[in-house]
Amino acid sequence: MKIAITGAVLAATLVAGAAAQATELKISHVRPQDTTIDKEVKVFADAVAKATGDDVTIRVFPASALGDYTTVQERISVGAVDMAVQPAATAAERRMQISSFPYLAENWEQARKVYGPGGPVRKAMEELFAKQDITMLAAYPVYFGGIALNRDAVSAGDPEADKGIKVRVPGIKSFQLLAEEIGYIPSPIPFAEAFTAVQTGVVDGVIGSGAEGYYASFRDVTKTYIPANTHFEVWYLIINSGTFEDLDEKDREALKKAAADFETLRWEVAEADQAANEQKLVDSGATIVRLTDEQLAANAAKVRANVWPTILEDVGTDWGKSIVEQSTN
Repeated sequence: MKIAITGAVLAATLVAGAAAQATELKISHVRPQDTTIDKEVKVFADAVAKATGDDVTIRVFPASALGDYTTVQERISVGAVDMAVQPAATAAERRMQISSFPYLAENWEQARKVYGPGGPVRKAMEELFAKQDITMLAAYPVYFGGIALNRDAVSAGDPEADKGIKVRVPGIKSFQLLAEEIGYIPSPIPFAEAFTAVQTGVVDGVIGSGAEGYYASFRDVTKTYIPANTHFEVWYLIINSGTFEDLDEKDREALKKAAADFETLRWEVAEADQAANEQKLVDSGATIVRLTDEQLAANAAKVRANVWPTILEDVGTDWGKSIVEQSTN
């Protein structure tokens, strides 16, 4: 009887020990539940759980439930949040503006060379995140940016035209300068207040997102969408470095493999996903105003000439210029 009791206690201890070693990670993203990113993050979470035998599980928090992306990045830095897939926040590090540099990439093939594995912006962002005690596991390409308006467009393809249209932009200098150079009146407004600002007429539209973002969050106030290729939107799959290093080696490798697969799949479908979201905007009642190659080139040329020098000065001319030259050569 004594041996049986000892065996039962030992078994219970082993089970408790195994449970204690299991790790649940919380991951945040910025879109509502059941959107593309929400579904893809859940596939990633399932892959991690399967690869680790449930040693590592990931609980998904959509729609910025853990805070807006700036707050979440700060919280990941100190370990208060484990993980996220989201844009880079520039509040703590101005050099992260390099990620949303306007008109840096002109097409999907070039975007992959710049932002994908081994790309100059990709490597720079890894280093900048590392300085914040954050490990970047993957890049998540989203779309080329555009302009959403709650009204008809005005001289959409002419960067020299003063359009007289006020638009919400993120609180990032590159977007403010971009909007001005192509003829809009920028108004920095937090993302959480942007929909109401458009709905109530405080602004007439939004710059800083693309078809996916406008469909997810602004489709009810979008009358016109202009795919102006303003910037290439890439989000980052990030984790607190201490949390990552605390995992055993096998689980770290499983997490890295799942992250690499998550990114590879996204590069394969992102361009088609952008087109699908443009069609969703049309189906919701928006008119697409497409620019000619010449008009896109005119926008890009003006922004590169007048905005790039200012942003480079803001992020550090030598550092930024090196990355831009690597990206455009």
